[in-house]
Amino acid sequence: MAAGRSRQRSAASAGPRSRALSERGQAGVLRIIGGQWRGRKLRFRAARGLRPTPDRVRETLFNWLAPYTHDARCLDLFAGSGALGLEALSRGAASVRFVDNNTASLARIEEHLAALDCARGHCLAGDAMRVLSKEATPHDIAFLDPPFEQGLLEPTAQALETGGWLAPGAIIYLEAGIREPTPSLPGNWQPHREKTMGDVRFSLFVRTEQFV
Repeated sequence: MAAGRSRQRSAASAGPRSRALSERGQAGVLRIIGGQWRGRKLRFRAARGLRPTPDRVRETLFNWLAPYTHDARCLDLFAGSGALGLEALSRGAASVRFVDNNTASLARIEEHLAALDCARGHCLAGDAMRVLSKEATPHDIAFLDPPFEQGLLEPTAQALETGGWLAPGAIIYLEAGIREPTPSLPGNWQPHREKTMGDVRFSLFVRTEQFV
């Protein structure tokens, strides 16, 4: 399951609009859809492959997440512009941990958090798989939106499950390109919602204690 995630994907899979955002020197604008900072616009420096999760997708996603977001501990992997994590904070999440291997993107997220006077967001630089191999803190919601068509969903999902990063009953968001094959996911992740918009397929899973 970006970007706010903003997210990264390969140049080959990016559409014209995404490629335009990727050109050096251009800037993008992220708009908070709802919650405390509804309508707030935040600028981010465009980088190759940076692809914020579209507004329509985020609006649908957070309608789905409405019963779960308040006071939730969230993990925003492949954070990019931070679109998903910032949206969660705006809607009352207790905390969001932003993970990305692009230190410039994380620095921009930290600037946004400071501008919003929000101390509930924390940034962690590094490769997602390497971060997930370290000591874990359970989270209630995980946003999983890796670069498209790079085969990252399946190993990242397995690392989330086996590494102790998910609380009982956790909600996991997956975002992928419509041309990507369906990944093999942990057997105790039960499908909850799924939808396709444009070239994006996104879905929610609920973590149960019983593997099937």
